[in-house]
Amino acid sequence: MDTATNLLTRTDYLDTYVIPWGINLALALAILVIGRWVAQGLTRAVRRLMDRAGVEPILTRFAGNIAYAALIAVVIIAALNRLGIDTTSVLAVFAAAGLAIGLALKDSLSNFSAGAMLVFFKPFRVGDFIEAAGTAGVVEEIGIFNTRLKTPDNRVTHVPNAHIYGGVITNVTANETRRIDLTVGIGYGDATDRAKAIVGDVLAADERVLAEPAPFVGVVELADSSVNIAVRPWVKSADYWATRCDLTERLKLAFDAAGISIPFPQRDVHLYEAARAEAPKKARSAAA
Repeated sequence: MDTATNLLTRTDYLDTYVIPWGINLALALAILVIGRWVAQGLTRAVRRLMDRAGVEPILTRFAGNIAYAALIAVVIIAALNRLGIDTTSVLAVFAAAGLAIGLALKDSLSNFSAGAMLVFFKPFRVGDFIEAAGTAGVVEEIGIFNTRLKTPDNRVTHVPNAHIYGGVITNVTANETRRIDLTVGIGYGDATDRAKAIVGDVLAADERVLAEPAPFVGVVELADSSVNIAVRPWVKSADYWATRCDLTERLKLAFDAAGISIPFPQRDVHLYEAARAEAPKKARSAAA
């Protein structure tokens, strides 16, 4: 009788606890395996759709990683539910941990979101020369947290994405052409028509100066010591600095050859002898 009772007790224990728990464990493992496979498939599908839409690769990776992490979190919660574990407390712990991590990494998260916005809205691309966050250089990489720039003197600068996206961004090479702004001054005694003709000849002799849009040459200011002539030619963005320097030098040489002066600020100092002559007279009067 005792043996039969023990067998019955064991059978009830197996039917009540072991077998249901084993089934739930097997189902939970199946949820994890199948859920992971489904998460990977959905992530690949999201990346393919974004690639077909022409989204930048870095943003595609961002979205894929976020989607995969979210799906895995759902799969884990479903598996825990299947095991009979109350996920309410687990979610509360995750939420508290997420809040603490978010507060600790708020700067990094700000840079992350700014990087996503830079990639999505595309104010610049890799290879563009930009001015942003108090620095300037060629964009070499738009990273998750910062953007790498190569400065004109060949230094590498890493700028946080939040500093770039939160300020003014100037994309110098966004357009194929760029205007050179020069101002040259001539003396008031020189002929402005002749000076403008010389400027036009210098511009016409440089093949890098574009015919369209046409260069502008005109008097813009009657300054204190010079008549200022604005020189506004258009060139390709890649030729900007070389052409600017060459034109400045050639205009100086052309004006020198033509006898046209380029005035510079001067100050005349006048000494009056009367002041010196009065000093001895005042001294003699005081002595008397």
